[in-house]
Amino acid sequence: MNPTPAAYGWLAGAIASEVLGTAFLQKSAQFTRLVPTLAMAVLYAASFYFLSQALRSLPLGIAYAIWGGLGIILTAAVGAIVFRQMLDAPAILGIALIVSGVIVINLFSTSSGH
Repeated sequence: MNPTPAAYGWLAGAIASEVLGTAFLQKSAQFTRLVPTLAMAVLYAASFYFLSQALRSLPLGIAYAIWGGLGIILTAAVGAIVFRQMLDAPAILGIALIVSGVIVINLFSTSSGH
């Protein structure tokens, strides 16, 4: 499998859609608000569609690790910036470990097809 720039574009779209969908999940108030609930559903569906397109040329394990890792990081950032949900030191350390894992995969793994 030889990843293409388009595959990383699809993966970026999947990550952005998932993060926005999760923000709307927070705004849906446990599915009691219709518009945020619908936005969440559409964005999650888009995220999985975009991820499926990225999987045409990215290995599943690599794509999912990047999607999940960056999704966690960006969702935590949205939580802190938009919803004022501050993280404590152990949470920040855990996210730093996730970031380091994604970096190691992308820089050193031969599985990623670089």
